[in-house]
Order: sequence, then structure tokens, then C-alpha cells
Amino acid sequence: MDLHAVLHQVAAALAGERLGDADQLIGLRRAGLDGGRRRGGRPGGRRAPRLGGGRSRAGSAGRAVAAAGPAATVPVSRAEGTVIIAMDVSNSMAATDVAPSRLDAAKQAAIRFAHAQPGSVNVGVVAFQNGGLTTHQPSADRAAAEAAINRLSVTGGTSLAGAILTSLSAITGRTVAPGRDGAVPDLGYWGSATIVLFSDGQDGGSPEATEAAAQAAQAAGVRVETVGIGTPAGGVVEVDGYQLHTALDEQTLTAIADTTGGAYHPASDAPELDDVASTIDLRLTTRKEDLPLAGAFIAGAVLLLAAGAVLTVLRTGRVV
Repeated sequence: MDLHAVLHQVAAALAGERLGDADQLIGLRRAGLDGGRRRGGRPGGRRAPRLGGGRSRAGSAGRAVAAAGPAATVPVSRAEGTVIIAMDVSNSMAATDVAPSRLDAAKQAAIRFAHAQPGSVNVGVVAFQNGGLTTHQPSADRAAAEAAINRLSVTGGTSLAGAILTSLSAITGRTVAPGRDGAVPDLGYWGSATIVLFSDGQDGGSPEATEAAAQAAQAAGVRVETVGIGTPAGGVVEVDGYQLHTALDEQTLTAIADTTGGAYHPASDAPELDDVASTIDLRLTTRKEDLPLAGAFIAGAVLLLAAGAVLTVLRTGRVV
């Protein structure tokens, strides 16, 4: 019921109360009990319980409004959308310059980040090395997201382009891949989606492919928030019997974030990783929702009716 109808209900309730009061007053006068002036001009009897009656009329009006089932349309901010946690599982993530290892530290931070999101945000998980693989489709199931992250282990090389394209596939629900000319087809607009990419920035793919993937995300309205795992000094990992030095590549991760309108978040130690959830700013979408008001009117009506009854008893000495 709209506001005009509710106001008509209130007016009718108040008019009914006034008519009832008038009828009651006429009856009292006919019975000689109206509290009018006695002979000699001196006032006699008691005044009608005006204050208590006012409370009762307000209470009746509140009941009428509650019966009308009023609802207001108000803007309510809700964090809605999709977040893809893209995890680098390449061999370089086994380095221990971030304890206990880059991957283990990233997994702990990613799990905390997933649980920090509101229930209205769907969280998915993508693992990437030479290519990308969606290990958990976006959903509100945080336990499943945590399990998918915990199953990750290091293997293979790194393709940051594959990470972004696989994340876009999880967001859009269709396979996203570049054409023969290297361009990614139009994906539509997904402005409420964000990719949070945990990586050391070591990229085995071509810079051109990574830039093209970042531009595809930007065209779709998808921000990529990059989280740098590692230190500029780096560490040593063993791959196929060889000792390889690996260091954090902040420049590549910053470029991806800048292209998509996101931000780069350095995390060279555990305390910085603990703060990742609070530094990543997800988009809030604002929508209008019907907010029921009947409960508030009912509570107010009950209080006003009770107050009216108490005042009537105090002024007249009668319950009715």
C-alpha cells in the first residue's frame, strides 16, 4: 500500500475516534454527568480525560497504519558481486623469503580474505601456473573456497595472462581466450567483479599477452587487485635439481593493477599479508529495497494505547 493510502487510513482512524468521543460526550450530557457548570456558575464534576484520550487516538491511528502494511523504499548499501582469488602456484612460490613459504603465506592470507567478505559476495578460486584452472566456482560457500585454497601446491611455470583470462572465465561463465590476432572478444560489463591476484610477479609468458589480458579485464569493468608475495631480495628454489634465484617483480604487478584501475598491495612479510583484507577496497553496489514499517507502527501503537489507559485510570479512577 502506498503512502497516500496509509494517510487515508490514519485520517479515518482519527475521525472515528473523534466521532466516538462526541457520541460519548452527548450521552453524558443527557445523563447530567457531563461535568458542566452547576447552578451558581461553579464548575462541577470532572473534566473528560483529554490527555488519555489523545494517547488512545494516536494508538488507534498507529494500529490503522500497521494494518495497512506500510513499506518504505530506501537506499540500502550492500556489498554485492563476485571476487576471484587467483593464486600463483608456480615453482617460484616455494621460496621461503616469506615464511613459511610464499605459497603457504599467500594461502593463509587468501583464506582470511575470503572469510572477511560479506555473505552477499560470491568468492571463487583460480590456480595458475603455465595456464589457469578454476578450482572453485564463485559462490557464497566460504568453507568450499577455503578447501580449494588449502589443496593448492607448487608446480610448473607462470602465466599471469592465463591467470587473468581464467578469472574472467569464472566471472562471466564462459571461456575467455584471445583470438588469432591476440585480441579478447567483448565480454560485456562486469563492474561488480574483482580479481585479487596473489603472486610474486614472475611471469613466464610474454609481456604483450599479459597486457592484453589486463586490457580485457579493464574493458569489462573488472579491477585486478594485485598482492605481491615475496621480497625484492628474493630467495632460492630448487627446480628439477637446479637452484634458481627468484625475486618479487613489483613492476609487473603494479602495471596490471594500474591498467585495470586496481591497486598493488606489497606483502613482503606475514604482518603485511594479515592486513591485505583491510586494504583491498571492493565495490559497493547500492540498490533500493522495500523496508517494512508495520512492526514499528505496531510497537508505537501498543505504547500509546498503554499510556492512554494509564492516564485515564489516574484521572478518572476507572479502567473503562
